[in-house]
Amino acid sequence: MIPVGTKGRASETVTAEKTAAAVGSGTHAVYATPCMCALMEKAAWTSIAPYLGENEASVGTGLEIRHLAPTLPGETVEAVSEVTEADGRRIRFRITVSDGAGVVGEGFHTRAVIDTARFLAGAEKRACTVCEEVKK
Repeated sequence: MIPVGTKGRASETVTAEKTAAAVGSGTHAVYATPCMCALMEKAAWTSIAPYLGENEASVGTGLEIRHLAPTLPGETVEAVSEVTEADGRRIRFRITVSDGAGVVGEGFHTRAVIDTARFLAGAEKRACTVCEEVKK
């Protein structure tokens, strides 16, 4: 069982490759929203990983965020996650991202605990279905 209140952290330096202009999510050389989302997910999944079984992992199933302020390349951003709800295999987090000047983004993230082998088998089956459709 994953305890409510479990916290996680992840940080990164904003590089030119992590700007909106570089990833295609905008035209400015500021921290890209998709990169912020990935950092939020990293803070969340790494915080609960120690509680999972040997054949378990977690996957993201939902993300509600607001990107509130720009961050320039060279600055460091940090995401802090906190488990707010743990209902069976569904885990919900509140996440805040900050840089040296304050809050950059905030939101909620949901993850599902999965059986890794079953999950990958399902992905493989899905890929085979797509391949068969393309061949027709």
